[in-house]
Amino acid sequence: MSEEPKLVCIRKCQGLLLAELYRSKLTAWGIPVLLKYESAGPVFGITVDGLGEVAIMVPAELAAEAVELLDEIEAVELLDEIEDAEQ
Repeated sequence: MSEEPKLVCIRKCQGLLLAELYRSKLTAWGIPVLLKYESAGPVFGITVDGLGEVAIMVPAELAAEAVELLDEIEAVELLDEIEDAEQ
């Protein structure tokens, strides 16, 4: 019987839409992702008191790489926003 990989939370975000975006970026780089959230949030559209919070879980051995990739993505998006604001 094979052992299940230990999953760690690398980031928490507000809302399933942003979490799905992060998941798609990570899976494109070959990092498996599990999104952990309360089911009531998406069903009722509630995003307060932690119900809209989504934890992005990855295998522990890939956590450092996943954090680095998400940080790079955010840096590029921030630069794009700054450039748009300057125009």
